[in-house]
Amino acid sequence: MLRTTIRSLSRNALLKSRPALPSRLLSSTRPILSDSAPLNSLDVYTEEETMLRDAVQRFATDVVGPKVREMDENEQMDPEIIKGLFEQGLMGIETSADHGGAESSFTSAIIVIEELAKIDPSVSVLCDVHNTLVNTIFRKYGTKEQQDKWLPQLAGSKLGSFCLSEPASGSDAFALQTRAKKDGDSWIINGSKMWITNSYEAEIFLIFANIDPSKGYKGITCFVATKDMGIQIAKKEQKLGIRASSTCTLNFDDLKVPAENIIGGEGKGYKIAIEILNEGRIGIAAQMLGLAQGAFDKAVPYTYSRQQFGQPVGTFQGMAFQIAQAAVDLESARLLTYNAARRKEEGKSFTKEAAMAKYWSSVVAQRVSGQAIEWAGGVGFTRETGIEKYWRDSKIGAIYEGTSNIQLQTIAKFVQKQYS
Repeated sequence: MLRTTIRSLSRNALLKSRPALPSRLLSSTRPILSDSAPLNSLDVYTEEETMLRDAVQRFATDVVGPKVREMDENEQMDPEIIKGLFEQGLMGIETSADHGGAESSFTSAIIVIEELAKIDPSVSVLCDVHNTLVNTIFRKYGTKEQQDKWLPQLAGSKLGSFCLSEPASGSDAFALQTRAKKDGDSWIINGSKMWITNSYEAEIFLIFANIDPSKGYKGITCFVATKDMGIQIAKKEQKLGIRASSTCTLNFDDLKVPAENIIGGEGKGYKIAIEILNEGRIGIAAQMLGLAQGAFDKAVPYTYSRQQFGQPVGTFQGMAFQIAQAAVDLESARLLTYNAARRKEEGKSFTKEAAMAKYWSSVVAQRVSGQAIEWAGGVGFTRETGIEKYWRDSKIGAIYEGTSNIQLQTIAKFVQKQYS
């Protein structure tokens, strides 16, 4: 268990380390940016961010690490892991202190996602979707009454799920067929969702449905629903990777939702989804970055301890060059990811940068994790080391929250706009 924490007496107070494991890792701190602040390299972190990184590393290693293989084999997230994430304050990273959150920065969320992914990308994506998609929608688009009602629950104990994709609308998300019809002071939702992360364990769901198909995507609206309203978990997918992260099909059969549970207004769901997925892509980039680094960290030391022909296998030029190239790839993915995160945090445009970060981090994750297996040889091919799991987990990076082709299309549009 952890022996230190990050706590604060006030928003701008200095953080102090404590010897015993406390109830939370995060505190109510927010970085203050000044126009006159000196320029730093992208791998420079504030004192608070450094402390957070160290604390999450310990939590991931000591608490998550021992359960990774069992969760992967069982294809089930351990409830104690989810409980631990809430207890350590990692499920309300940007949420205000008034709503029970840490009131920290977006970059802090990216740090947490990366560090968790080094140990288990399944735990990382659970935390990622909850923070960068679900919580952010409530913070950015919810009314004060909605924030007061839902954010404390999401920061305290209830897992959230983002429900956009459907069987016939993946990359073309706005072709969704789920419908909502007004019924007095309520809306009746009918339809289904597919590939929904966190859905098996979640209690709070953000559902995108079209209230007026004649308006096309401008009829799409975002609703809040809870599992006890009658959401049906129809199928839990058996996947190649991130097996402990639940991915389910959901059915809505005359699901009755109060009119007050519309987020952002009628017909604003398309705008919410577009904007929120841009942020979410930085989270996936961080997950893939952490995954690649985790595989690298496990495999490389082995190459220097394993001897063949009288020398460590990692010192042979062929393998040494592969390791060097992987180190360059990791650094480039890290710079792209944190550049996008800082730009978002500074209020600058970041759509192109987020697409670049997600695309390249996904490429690097597959490349490095695949090479890591080869560096470790037969040992790497076994489940015992856990290296092969990183490669299985890496494949999803090129698929969810916008495929790699969608990212390239986004980047290409920016290039065309700049040069045509």
